[in-house]
Amino acid sequence: MHVLREVRRKHAPRALPKLQRRTRHAAAAADREAREESAFDDARVKTARMRGRMKIEHIALWTEDLERLAGFYQRYFGATVADKYVNATKGFESRFVSFEAGARLEIMRTTTLAPVKYEPGAQRMGLTHLAISLGSEQRVNELTERLRQDGHPILDGPRRTGDGYYESVVLDPDGNRVELAA
Repeated sequence: MHVLREVRRKHAPRALPKLQRRTRHAAAAADREAREESAFDDARVKTARMRGRMKIEHIALWTEDLERLAGFYQRYFGATVADKYVNATKGFESRFVSFEAGARLEIMRTTTLAPVKYEPGAQRMGLTHLAISLGSEQRVNELTERLRQDGHPILDGPRRTGDGYYESVVLDPDGNRVELAA
C-alpha cells in the first residue's frame, strides 16, 4: 500500500496538468467550432436575405475590335449595343451589350494593358465559356447552322450532353467559347 501511495504521488502531479491542458484545449476547440458555426449561420442568413436582390450584373471580355465583337452578339443573339464609353487618359473604351432577358456583356478594349491572348477556343482556368439559352432544340440547330454557314467555327454539336442539355459550342470572333443551349 505504501508503494502505491508513492507511485500516485510521483505521477499525480504530472498527470493533473496534462489533463487540465487537454481539457482546456478541448474546451477551446469546442468554443472555436461553435463560433465558426455561428459565423457560418450568420453568413447564411445574410446571404439568404440578399438572394432576391443578387444577380450577375455583367461579364467583361477584352477584345481588340469592339465593333466586330459587339456586332456578333447583336447579329446572332439580338443583343442591344450601347454607346461607346471612352476614357482616353486610361487608354480604355467599352460597349455594353444587353440581352433581352437582362444579362449583359461589357466588351472592352485597352491601349495601355496587354491582356493575355489564348488560342481560339482554348480551355483555360477561369471563365471558359458563356452559355446562352435559346429556348428550344430547333433554335439551337438553326443558329448553329447559320453560324456555320457564315464561317464561324463550330466546336461541338448540336448534341445532348450527359447532364441533359441540348447544346452546341461555337466560337465568337475573338475565340471565346459560346454554348448555345436549349
